[in-house]
Amino acid sequence: MTRDIAELTDDALDKALLSQAALPEDLEDLALGDDYALNPEYVEMVIDAADSGNTERLRELVGALEPADVADLMGFLSSAYREEVIPLLDPEALGEIISEMDENLREEILEATPSVTLARALEELDTDDAADVIDDLDDTKRYQVLAAMGEIDRAAIETTLSYEDETAGRLMQREFLAAPEFWTAGHTIDHVREAGDSLPELFFDVYVVDPTYKPVGAIPISLLLRSRRETRLADLMEAVTEIQVEMDQEEVAYIFDKYHLISAPVVDSGGRLVGQITVDDIVEVIREEAEADILALAGVSDAGRDATVIDIVRARLPWLLLNLVTASIAVSGVAVFQDQIAQLVALAILMPIVSSLGGNAGTQSLAVAVRALASKELTTANARRIVLREVSVGLVNGLCLALVMGGATYLVFGPEDQHGKLAIIVGLALVTNIFTAAVGGILAPLALEKMGRDPAVSSSIFVTFLTDFTGFFAVLLIAALLLN
Repeated sequence: MTRDIAELTDDALDKALLSQAALPEDLEDLALGDDYALNPEYVEMVIDAADSGNTERLRELVGALEPADVADLMGFLSSAYREEVIPLLDPEALGEIISEMDENLREEILEATPSVTLARALEELDTDDAADVIDDLDDTKRYQVLAAMGEIDRAAIETTLSYEDETAGRLMQREFLAAPEFWTAGHTIDHVREAGDSLPELFFDVYVVDPTYKPVGAIPISLLLRSRRETRLADLMEAVTEIQVEMDQEEVAYIFDKYHLISAPVVDSGGRLVGQITVDDIVEVIREEAEADILALAGVSDAGRDATVIDIVRARLPWLLLNLVTASIAVSGVAVFQDQIAQLVALAILMPIVSSLGGNAGTQSLAVAVRALASKELTTANARRIVLREVSVGLVNGLCLALVMGGATYLVFGPEDQHGKLAIIVGLALVTNIFTAAVGGILAPLALEKMGRDPAVSSSIFVTFLTDFTGFFAVLLIAALLLN
């Protein structure tokens, strides 16, 4: 035994000890690293248990994880291994596990789960999470799952699905705690204890409503619990920030961030309370919107861990083809100045530098503008000031880089008269291109926003075209003027 262990590598020894010595209560600690990501060794333990046909060990390993970690685990397993794990999942946690999964994995898991089992699992979720899962089902399976659900849950989910995607109506949960103004703190606390399962699993405020069921205030649970039982809710309630049910989820996230909300009531067109949105939903929205904007700036979409080569090519190739068209237009101007290039070959060396620096400067302005628009820091009220600031920055940066690049060109290519002109050409071209990049980087997103288009999706293509075209054209045009 000693000789066998001595022959193991450090990694193999760690794996052997991990798989053999771990007690059930220790598995959760062993599964996660310090960064709360799944340890690769733990994933291998799950795979080994599946390969050996040890169902009990596999159930133990999966059962030791939180739903979010199980969802993460499924992303690291192949389709064949997932088929073995799905039947072992805790039915009470299945709904939460599915809701935590990447959308790319959901379809496979939903297809493999019987409709009745899925219905029971989704009934354990808040309506917003359940509706999100239901929305991913095909029409036949959706009908089967909804038919297997209780009448109350089915009606709540169908109402949620009736709202437009990415609106407050889709984001909200229909479970909330509301109470009339004349109730006391003691009455409300007793109601919470008696209501039990009809209340949301997690809530932060009691919404005080008038006789028409319109919210007139809110009381934090912490304040309610500290108050004397005989205190009327009308004397405890604070002003409430209402969310319209048709409001876009980005607007909702902005309101939560601006007013530091933990939860907020959602009202219909008549002002009646129909649901609530909590901060955990907003965190998800912010993450999704940030990811979407970052990917859109690069002209790609989220590939996911299970995406195929064909899927990724279809998502990226159209943008590359559009970029090819714009790049071809940009370099077409070079043909007009063939004589100048033949006269001074150094221009061909320096043109890509001017174009590249302009592209980077444009990307800087573009990133700042898109972020400012998303966070509402850039509006019509301050657009003029922000545009002038970015243009000024572009001009100053252009002048500084022109001095550096012009000096370097003069030193590298020599002090002769022609090369002295070359330094001037490069310097002027840099000032022109970086200034143009700053203007394009700030105005392109503003123009697209004004047109009702997403600035993150198309701006980079226009800015790249602008800086490429200006970079080449400025160098060659200035050269044509100075060298003739």
